[in-house]
Amino acid sequence: MMRNIQRLADRARTLNVTLRPHLKTAKSTDVASRVFGSATGPITVSTLAEAETFHAAGYTDILYAVGIAPAKVARVAALRAAGCDLKVILDSAAQAQAAAEAGIPALIEIDSDGHRGGVSPDAAVLIEIGQILHRAKVLMGVMTHAGESYTVCGAEAHAAFAERERAACVQAAEALRAAGLPCPIISVGSTPTAHAARDLSGVTELRAGVYMFFDLVMAGIGVCSLDDIALSVLTSVIGHQPDKGWILIDAGWMAMSRDRGTSAQRIDQGYGVVCDSNGLPYPDLIVTGCNQEHGVVSFRPGAAGPLPDLSVGTLLRILPNHACATAAQFDHYNVLPEDGGSLRTWSRFRGW
Repeated sequence: MMRNIQRLADRARTLNVTLRPHLKTAKSTDVASRVFGSATGPITVSTLAEAETFHAAGYTDILYAVGIAPAKVARVAALRAAGCDLKVILDSAAQAQAAAEAGIPALIEIDSDGHRGGVSPDAAVLIEIGQILHRAKVLMGVMTHAGESYTVCGAEAHAAFAERERAACVQAAEALRAAGLPCPIISVGSTPTAHAARDLSGVTELRAGVYMFFDLVMAGIGVCSLDDIALSVLTSVIGHQPDKGWILIDAGWMAMSRDRGTSAQRIDQGYGVVCDSNGLPYPDLIVTGCNQEHGVVSFRPGAAGPLPDLSVGTLLRILPNHACATAAQFDHYNVLPEDGGSLRTWSRFRGW
């Protein structure tokens, strides 16, 4: 984890942008302290519960990076009244009006790849939204997230998405400025594009989240290697079905989540890659099936050979498809120190 954190911190410095890590994956003040040391941000969150928890822990510069629902404006206002510099994102005039009436600073979400929300950088509504926010003196800038970068593989393809992010946000900022509106913040980012970007001219900050832990989806699209994945689920062998080629474990979808994010990739990793207790993968051995508390370990389709001799009680580690979804199943991390010291426990939180 610490190696992953340092890797992106170094990259942000090289690109001359501020790194605003997304803490939705870790949801842990213990992890955040390893990212920031004694600093109080900037951070990104995806729920107001995250914002409240991290603010209580001393983090003050927070971006709530999910389109603001008018019903949540009062909760945002309460955080700001408590001293939190909380900003929101939005992509409609209705949201802008709600934020403006409450005096809440906002960034306009830009659609850079058709992935989800956002307005086109050349859309007339961009200026309309900007004017609503500016009249209330709460227009803070623009942001985008190239979520479609998860659908391509390799540094070249991710660099192309990074440029699409940059170009779309810079174009939007220029349009706002040409209309006489301020745009101090230009925020871009996703884990694939953050690691592949070559030039972020005009951008002020970079966001990414799953990079702290990485996962099989990121490995499958070439952002990291299996050895970079910092998160695993520790499980025990509880039975065998030799005629079916199965080894049963006590980690089902309640432990791994139902995320099958690698199913559309070149290599389908089932519900996770099976490793020994030290994290060394067994060749072609994956979790092929999950019930609530039971997992089925077998060879991936097309692979053959004798199953490893794993007696009942053998400890295994499962590398997850999606670190965010797997971590969300638990309320703490068991931490293995790099120096070989004793096991530690770090808390993580849930909630909305």
